[in-house]
Amino acid sequence: MAPRRKASISARKQPQQARSADLVAAILQAAVQVLTKEGAQRFTTASVAEKAGVSVGSLYQYFPNKAAILFRLQSDEWRQTTDLLRGILEDASRPPLVRLRALVHAFLQSECDEAAIRGALDDAAPLYRDAPEARQAKAAGHRAVLAFMRETLPNASDAERSRVADLVKTTLSQVGKHFSETPRSRAEISAYADAMADMFCAYLTAANKPHRRKAG
Repeated sequence: MAPRRKASISARKQPQQARSADLVAAILQAAVQVLTKEGAQRFTTASVAEKAGVSVGSLYQYFPNKAAILFRLQSDEWRQTTDLLRGILEDASRPPLVRLRALVHAFLQSECDEAAIRGALDDAAPLYRDAPEARQAKAAGHRAVLAFMRETLPNASDAERSRVADLVKTTLSQVGKHFSETPRSRAEISAYADAMADMFCAYLTAANKPHRRKAG
């Protein structure tokens, strides 16, 4: 038996006029509200259409199924996070470690501000986790971090820079997810971000020191 083809997660068409763009924006806004309230398991195209005040047929003009809507929300979240990351890390007017500290603060604050929607999107991840579009979206963020590491760690090898980039990115993601699961005050977020930034800065400083060969 031939394997069943996975449902498409790509939008059917892109809005070309302001009216169409407004319709898509209304659908996505409604999708966020439904997802936050109902969760991924009870999320349906019908509930989104009802919340947006449009027909299911109008919704299907742009999104073929609920996976496509969820992936669009996730893609927008990835893009916003990547833009935030790149904007801070590419700011050559500030020293690299100052940029890194700013990134940790901004990322952790963002994770806490949007904890509800991100948690629901994590639950929906199996619908699109292995899609090519998902891998491409994540790769953009990795390239930005790797470019920052080339600037920050001139004495390290490419393999070492890649390892540091992976460690920083993974730690930020996992710690941010865990930390944001509990409501936090601004003071708590700032203190936690300072501690994480101290750890990262110490690690990068040590990683950039030239390695000395041991006397044989």
